[in-house]
Amino acid sequence: MSQIKRGRLPQVLDASDVVAVQVISPRGTVVSGSDNVRTRPPLATFRPSRDRVYAVRELCPPAGLHGCMNVVAFRVYQPDGDWYVYAADRAVPWYVNAALLTFLLCATLLTVLLVALKTWRTVDATLAPVDAIRAELAEITATKSGRRVPVPENRDEIRLLAEAANATLDRLDAALERQRRFTSDASHDLRSPIAGARAELEEALLYPEEVDWPRTGRSVLQSLDRLQAIVTDLLELARLDAAAWSGQETVDLAALVSIELARTERAKKVVPDLREHATVRGDRLKLVRLFTNLLDNAERHAESRIDVVVREDGDDAVLEVIDDGTGVSPENREVVFQRFARLQDSLDRDKNGTGLGLPIAREVAKAHGGTLTIEDSPRRGARFVLRVPKAKPS
Repeated sequence: MSQIKRGRLPQVLDASDVVAVQVISPRGTVVSGSDNVRTRPPLATFRPSRDRVYAVRELCPPAGLHGCMNVVAFRVYQPDGDWYVYAADRAVPWYVNAALLTFLLCATLLTVLLVALKTWRTVDATLAPVDAIRAELAEITATKSGRRVPVPENRDEIRLLAEAANATLDRLDAALERQRRFTSDASHDLRSPIAGARAELEEALLYPEEVDWPRTGRSVLQSLDRLQAIVTDLLELARLDAAAWSGQETVDLAALVSIELARTERAKKVVPDLREHATVRGDRLKLVRLFTNLLDNAERHAESRIDVVVREDGDDAVLEVIDDGTGVSPENREVVFQRFARLQDSLDRDKNGTGLGLPIAREVAKAHGGTLTIEDSPRRGARFVLRVPKAKPS
């Protein structure tokens, strides 16, 4: 501006601090300017008001330039009229405004706080059922079974967890009930031979001169035999429950059955139908125990004949023991495998049985990865079917 007043205005102005500068004469022509707008039309046409020396406007874009810029117009008073100096610079972006930045920062912090509060409440509400499940599980003991964890209404993973926990508790209660029943039945069955032997001896000691001691001794010995049988079966079940194995070997079921049938005499006729190559991996002694238990059971219930079949069925080796007795009704086919469970027909035929033979046979089958079931017989009588995976060739 001092150069305008002194009349020493160069044609090219230094615009290192701004994008463009122009000097407009009173006649409205560009007298001087920065190199990029010196030969172009005026950057702007607005003027400062009469009571101001300068004015600022944002133009998008100024004449001859590109983009939005802040343009400052300065008035320079001269005797021949008012001169104007226009300087254009890049407009400050909207986001550089300090007040706006403060507002955005506060809004962001408030949003984060609200989201954190909402998340905390959501997580707290979500985990509340988990805490209820934990508290209920902590209260459940072996003496306070029968309780169940609360199931949330929402169908989500926590509901599935609660349902799975209740299903597990159902199985545990069933196992506890079986254990209690087993303990009760075992106590009763153990008490009976002991009480019988004690009664015999007490009666004999009251009248020692009148007692037939050989007969009393045989009676007591019979009670002790029954007691020993029960204890032996209980120990066998305990070993099976603990998965106690004496070793594994390849066992040919046909050979095993042939040896056992030749080793013992049976009161009923046994008709074998044994096919080769039905081999399994397992404990030979336990498989012998399984077969003899099935054979003993069949002998108690058969009228005159027992069929023993060994065959292959796909990947399974199959052993069948079939008698021609009265059979087992469908509703009792699982009952007979319960420990100490004895049907009335079995009690009528043999009062000295332990009720543990068939449960032991099924546990042996399970220990070998197989199954033992009662299936329909082609003729009258019971048909016990053992299925065990065949031994893989080495």
